[in-house]
Amino acid sequence: MSSNSVTSKAAAIDVRPFASLGKANHGWLEANHHFSFAGYYDPERMGHGNIRVWNDDDIAAQSGFPPHSHDNMEIITYVREGAITHRDSMGNVGRTKAGDVQVMSAGTGVQHSEFNLEDVSCRLFQIWILPRERNVRPHWDQKEFLSKDASGFTVLASGYDDDKALAINADARVFGAKMAAGESIHHVIKDDRHAYLVVSKGRISIGNTILSERDGVAISAGNLQLIALDDAEVVMVDSA
Repeated sequence: MSSNSVTSKAAAIDVRPFASLGKANHGWLEANHHFSFAGYYDPERMGHGNIRVWNDDDIAAQSGFPPHSHDNMEIITYVREGAITHRDSMGNVGRTKAGDVQVMSAGTGVQHSEFNLEDVSCRLFQIWILPRERNVRPHWDQKEFLSKDASGFTVLASGYDDDKALAINADARVFGAKMAAGESIHHVIKDDRHAYLVVSKGRISIGNTILSERDGVAISAGNLQLIALDDAEVVMVDSA
C-alpha cells in the first residue's frame, strides 16, 4: 500500500485506450503516443501537468535511435521487454533491461543514442517531464527495479529525497508496481498534482473501469485504488 495524504474524495480518471493513441510506424520503430508528439497532434492531449511525453515504443532487433540532442527535459525510460543500450556525449554507456529504469537530465544539452542491440524486440515507455530548474548540468543514471518480491508502489525516479530512487530534476515521482492477481494498491494524489498511469502488463481496475495492457489514464487529485485482475505491472508519474 502507498499513501501520501488523507482525503475522502475519489480521484477522477480520463482513460486513454491503447487503440486511441497516436500511431507512427517507421519500420524499425512502432511508436504509440499518449500525448501529442512529432507528427501526432491532438489539442486535447498536449500533456498532463508537467508530463509532456509518454511514448510506448516497440524497437526492432538490431536497430534504434541514432545520436541526437536534447536540452532542458527530464527523460525517463522504463523497459518493458528486451533491453536498450544507451551511449551519450558525457561518456556514459549502459544496458537497461526489462523491469529496469534509466534517467537522463538533458539540462544544458546532451547528445545520446538508444539502440536495441538484442536479437528480439525492445518494448519500452519513454517519459518526458518538464525540469524543475533549467540549464542544470546534464546527467544520466540507471538502476535495477521491480524484483519479483516487490510489493506495492516502488519509487523508480524522484525529484525529492526518496531513498534508493534515481534522481531527476523535476517536481515529480515515477512509480512502478508489480501486482499479483487480486492485489490492491491505494495511493493519494494530492491537490494541485497530476498523475498519469499506464498498464505495462496484465489488467487492472480503477473503480468500475477496467484497464488493459498499454492503456493509459490521466488522474486528478483524490484517492486512487488499483486492483489487479491478472498478474499486472503498472507505471505511474505523479507530478506538479
